[in-house]
Amino acid sequence: MPNTRSNAPRGALVFDMRSLSRQAGSARALHLTVPAPEDLRLELAGVPVGASVELDLRFEAVAEGILVTGSATAPLAGECARCLAPLASTVTASFTELYLYDQHDKHERHKEHEERDDDERYLDGDLLDLEPAFRDAVVLALPMSPLCRDDCPGLCVECGVPLADAGPGHRHEAAPDPRWAALRQIDDQATRQPGRRAGAIDLQEG
Repeated sequence: MPNTRSNAPRGALVFDMRSLSRQAGSARALHLTVPAPEDLRLELAGVPVGASVELDLRFEAVAEGILVTGSATAPLAGECARCLAPLASTVTASFTELYLYDQHDKHERHKEHEERDDDERYLDGDLLDLEPAFRDAVVLALPMSPLCRDDCPGLCVECGVPLADAGPGHRHEAAPDPRWAALRQIDDQATRQPGRRAGAIDLQEG
């Protein structure tokens, strides 16, 4: 009979499957709240560490192992990708994972570790560690470019003020071309000195 005990630390997302007795067809449903683990985030948004995550889970014993289906709903915090304003929302992720029974002892598990498919998940005795599957599902559900609102106009490219606060009339005068400024300066000087120009013409005629 395989050893069903493990010295691995029990976390909030580790579940004991002994109640299913490895009998195909037996099932168990859970609704619970757990604290969010670290690093559930992308560049602009993520789930705060320790935030309350609502889980709806169903564990079902099948021939190969334990099939887990469920969903997770967590608070989302970050900043708008257009105007950089702080935002708060929620994210919901769904997942379905098969955890295979491990019938080998620890020495054999270590020996065969590199031969396993990286996508396969295994029970540790009767313990099912849901955190890797939960983490993958939540991170994939996070928005890469979160918005404070769908029609956020972003920031003014000239002064950086949020356009939603500045209003539709916000604009800047175009900067004058320095070449035109030099020509205007020459014209202004000519306008201020009409007598000198007329005198120079008279001398040339005389």
